Amino acid sequence: MILNASSAQKKLRRMALEIAERNESIDEIIIIGIKENGIFIARKIEEYLQPVFSGNIKTMALSLNKKNPDEVILSEEVSLNNKLILLVDDVANSGRTMLYALKPLLQQHPSQIQTLALVERTHKLFPVALNYVGLSVSTTEEENIVVTVEDGEVSGAYLSNQ
Repeated sequence: MILNASSAQKKLRRMALEIAERNESIDEIIIIGIKENGIFIARKIEEYLQPVFSGNIKTMALSLNKKNPDEVILSEEVSLNNKLILLVDDVANSGRTMLYALKPLLQQHPSQIQTLALVERTHKLFPVALNYVGLSVSTTEEENIVVTVEDGEVSGAYLSNQ
């Protein structure tokens, strides 16, 4: 176990405060959570942002097949033009999922795209840098990080061997 429920919530709260501080002059943030677990993390970030961010916050989901990411679908059609986008996932392993998730976002013209992951592995294969990281973990290439969610709440994260 690398994160329990309590430490995960503290990290999510801290990241929400960082987002509010870094973006205090922004009118609206669109948070996009990558399914499955990324959307739960996105909703928690929204919950923690509400009391400390004066602008509007909209949260939505993004779906893609992580093994074959040809089709990337947003949960609703909304204009992303001139908006700040926060792309959220549970774990950043190689950077591949976030890279493919950018595809529909770049078909519009957001003013800025920021990225957040609760846990980051140090084995990036794709050029995706994270703006907000809850926990950065050095692992072997055989190890995976699994984030667990129960009833919409992050219950922990652990290392597993493939």
